[in-house]
Amino acid sequence: MSRVREEKVLVSPPAHDKPAARSVNATTIASALRREIIDGIYAYQDRLPPERLLAERFGAARGTIRAALQHLEEIRMLTRKAGRGAFVSYRGFAPQEDIAELTSPLELIDVRIAVEPDMARLAVRHANAQDLKRMRDALERVQECNGDAELFSSADEAYHLCLAECTRNPLMLWLYRHINEVRHHTQWNIRKDKVLTSEAIEGYNRQHRELYNAIVARDPETAAQILIEHLQQARKDLLGAHP
Repeated sequence: MSRVREEKVLVSPPAHDKPAARSVNATTIASALRREIIDGIYAYQDRLPPERLLAERFGAARGTIRAALQHLEEIRMLTRKAGRGAFVSYRGFAPQEDIAELTSPLELIDVRIAVEPDMARLAVRHANAQDLKRMRDALERVQECNGDAELFSSADEAYHLCLAECTRNPLMLWLYRHINEVRHHTQWNIRKDKVLTSEAIEGYNRQHRELYNAIVARDPETAAQILIEHLQQARKDLLGAHP
C-alpha cells in the first residue's frame, strides 16, 4: 500500500536571517530563502510559508515575494504548484561535503571552461523550440539588469542554467546545478562588485546574445568558442579584481 508523505509547512522562519527593511528586494529575499533551503531549514519537499506570511516576515509587497519565488523556481530550488504553494525541490549535497567552501572562484571558472563549451554543443543538438524560448526569455532578463551587479549575477546564473537545460541531459543538468551552487561562494560575493562593472556586464551580455544566436543557428563550434571566450574573459576579470 502506498504511503502519502505528509506535507510539512514551516510557518515560523528564523528571525536571525531577516534582512534590514532598507535592503529588502526580490534578490535579497531569494538569497535569504535559498540559504535556508541549503542549510536544511526547509528540507526537500517541504512547503514554504504562504506569500502572505513571507511578506510579513520580510516587510515586502507580495509582488516582491512572488518575484523572489520565481527566481528560486528558475534555478530549480523550488517548485510552485497552483493553489498549493511553493515546495522545495533542492536535494542538496552530502552533509560531509560542502564543496562550495573548498572551491575558489578561479577553480570554479576552470571547471566551467572544461564543462560549458561541450554543454553548448549538446544544447545545439538537442534544444527544442520550447527550450529556445526559455533561453530567449532568460537572455532578455539578463540584458535588463542595467549595470546592477546583484541583479546581473542572479540573471546570469539563470541564463547559464537554462543553457544546461537545453542539453536535455539530466546528468548534465544535475552537474550544472551543483556548479551553480558553488557560484554563491563567499569569496565570489566579496569580489562581485569589483568584477561586474557596467562595462564588463555590457561585454558579457554581448557574448550572451552571440551564444543564443549560435544555438538558434545550430552552430555547435561557434557556440562552444563563444563560451570559451566568455569564460576566459571572466577569468581575466576575476584575476584583475584579486584583493
